Amino acid sequence: MKLKIKIHTQILIALVAGVAAGLVLQERAVHVKIVGDMFIRLLKMIIIPLITASMVSGVISIGNVRALGRIGLRTFAYYLATTLIAVTIGLVLVNALRPGDGFQMPAADEAVRSIAEHEPPTVTSILNDIVPDNIVNAAAGSKFLSIIFFSLVLGVAISLTGEKARPLADFFNALNAVMLKITGWIMCLAPIGVFALMAYVVGTLGWGVIVHLGRYMATVLLGLTLHACVILPLLLLVFARYSPLRFFRHMFTAVATAFSTASSAATLPVTMDCLEVNAGVSNRVTSFVIPLGATVNMDGTALYEAVAAMFIAQAYAAEMTVGHQLIIMLTATLASIGAAAIPSAGLVTMVIVLHAVRLPAEGIAVIFAVDRILDMFRTAVNVWGDACGAAVIARFEGETFVKG
Repeated sequence: MKLKIKIHTQILIALVAGVAAGLVLQERAVHVKIVGDMFIRLLKMIIIPLITASMVSGVISIGNVRALGRIGLRTFAYYLATTLIAVTIGLVLVNALRPGDGFQMPAADEAVRSIAEHEPPTVTSILNDIVPDNIVNAAAGSKFLSIIFFSLVLGVAISLTGEKARPLADFFNALNAVMLKITGWIMCLAPIGVFALMAYVVGTLGWGVIVHLGRYMATVLLGLTLHACVILPLLLLVFARYSPLRFFRHMFTAVATAFSTASSAATLPVTMDCLEVNAGVSNRVTSFVIPLGATVNMDGTALYEAVAAMFIAQAYAAEMTVGHQLIIMLTATLASIGAAAIPSAGLVTMVIVLHAVRLPAEGIAVIFAVDRILDMFRTAVNVWGDACGAAVIARFEGETFVKG
């Protein structure tokens, strides 16, 4: 009988082994860097097709956009608001705590020069980046905001066209399934990438990298805790008039499943069951709000991406102006919408956020080592946010909670 070790256990083993190898090899660890670089290149390779397929397929899955009506507008408004709040919390904390200060990244000088050579983004430049004049050029230039915007428009158009666009809808649904399969293959290589990247980073920078990773993790976890235990319960209490403690008891199975699987998609049936059977939310609301939430509402992921981007910027000693941080807020929000509901998908879309503010994607090398641990926490927050959203929307729709 074969003993199959779970991927997160493999990553933890690789993390420890990489740290040990780095301490032993020291400067010689640079020779294993190519393995980690290849892993980063694989992540970059799938970004554009993954985001396009995931977003188009997600919009199509909503159904007839004209039929969304009031509940659709309320749901989108709620999800957008909570995601922006989550990103703001992350940015405030990472600016206040500055976990990346004093941590000198390899090749930091090149990163600082790259940022300094470009003007800080303005509102006009942000809007220009969102709406492309040529989508092919936008894709070739890795202008991810343009790709996300085009994907949303394309998804809505396919949905509204109806039966005539069915072959195109089937194509994007199939492409999404294929890209998720490829993403799964790449993530199977994660332990090897973690080992190589950690060996290189520790060998180059020494034991101090562990201290800074701990500070980074603490910042992310503090932000997730504030959002999950303060902001979302407050919204639940004020708008849904539902006891947060009682609601959490009703949703505990779903949150625990999300934590253990690190997948919003895998948790979807459990979330819907807990809402309808335990919390008393109608199937009409649950069947629309929760699948949509699993696709576009990633509060925890957006918060994590904002903190991670700023941590990497601080580690590179690169100044992030208000304009840069506005870009981070926007791209973290949009990238979290495009993130597939699978383990470590947020790590893949991190490339978008880093690219938007001209930070090297190689910065992911450091944070990747602890990503799986943080992924479990942020997925639990994502699912908890979806559930709270369903209760709030149900109350706006006139529902009362007998069990609430």
